[in-house]
Amino acid sequence: QVQLVESGGGLVQAGGSLTLSCAASGSIFSINVMGWYRQAPGKQRELVASITSGGNTYYADSVKGRFTCSRGNAKNTVYLQMNSLKPEDTAVYYCNIRVVGAIYWGQGTPVTVSS
Repeated sequence: QVQLVESGGGLVQAGGSLTLSCAASGSIFSINVMGWYRQAPGKQRELVASITSGGNTYYADSVKGRFTCSRGNAKNTVYLQMNSLKPEDTAVYYCNIRVVGAIYWGQGTPVTVSS
């Protein structure tokens, strides 16, 4: 059984910062990619950022230069540092990991950015 536990969401004013954390536990032998998706009300879930086991990162154009995705010293953890937050960043953020033959999701953590 694989579990992803997210934390760090909340309410912040525009221009502020938040850091999301995700810790994966269970029978995980090799994680290929860890990342963050988000889903705003009435919109499709979208990939925000990801990092491979080799350290290569991807960022959606809308967050480039503001968000940083990184893995912790414990390789089953991933972070999303979010700076200069905008109201349009408001969404539920989901942690996601890809291993050989499977994809796992966290339960989601809400982020609300007030103007």
